Amino acid sequence: MVRGITTVLLLLVNTLVLIGPMMIVALLKLFPGVVWRRLCSRWVMWIAETWAEICKAIFALMTPTRWDIRGVESLRQDTSYLVVSNHQSWVDIPALVETFNRKTPYFKFFLKKELIWVPFLGLAFWALDYPFMKRYSKAVLDKHPELKGKDLEITRRACEKFQGIPVTVVNFLEGTRFTAAKQQAQQSPYRHLLKPKAGGVAFVMAALGDNLDALLDVTIVYPEGKPPGFWALLCGRVSRVVVDVQTRPLNPALWRSDYQEDPAFRREVQQWVSDLWDEKDQRITDLQQEQG
Repeated sequence: MVRGITTVLLLLVNTLVLIGPMMIVALLKLFPGVVWRRLCSRWVMWIAETWAEICKAIFALMTPTRWDIRGVESLRQDTSYLVVSNHQSWVDIPALVETFNRKTPYFKFFLKKELIWVPFLGLAFWALDYPFMKRYSKAVLDKHPELKGKDLEITRRACEKFQGIPVTVVNFLEGTRFTAAKQQAQQSPYRHLLKPKAGGVAFVMAALGDNLDALLDVTIVYPEGKPPGFWALLCGRVSRVVVDVQTRPLNPALWRSDYQEDPAFRREVQQWVSDLWDEKDQRITDLQQEQG
């Protein structure tokens, strides 16, 4: 309990110290000029990476967790990546920070447009150039067919700032954290995974397209069995986390057509995702057997 509370306080102090400079630079981005805004974006990224490095140092100081990270030797900060990972716990986020911070461009998530209005967080997301997207449901599109393609157009405009700039975009294909109950409710065909959602990653690839250079296929395994909660990590009750990274080429054919409107293309992307998930499910089994 004492370790957990102390770790929380140290992380909070780190955040409070660096959030101020980040907000100041974020406000400076409001001044006109493409070169000026790009310079401000670089400052914000440096602050975010510094925050992440200090968080890593706090975890190293306060917890015994060993991060067994594999396959990152050839990663670069001047290359754009699409990261696809399984998702089991909030511990997955610090695992990704441990794996990629200052090895790849600072990673970003696609966020719902409504999150920009969250106090402080919305401004931080905007400062970090997180792309805000607006998705229309099938029911809305059926009622307003003139909106078809508008969501992708909005997101593409949000991603224009990434043109010519290295970026790492993270996508959890399962859409939610894995639990045995969710697995059973879904009747998932996988032993260790929920069913992947191909539409989300197709949307990301359509928005970023040729700006992406490679796929980082990330598999996170907790050798002790049940995925731990974030509080367990803070209290030092997580002894080891395995993060396996496999770099794969991205075929431009995966964003050559409209996922919603082209049934043949949709089946092609779904098959690609299904094959990826079959391999990941087997890799989790292999990693667990290796630990056991």
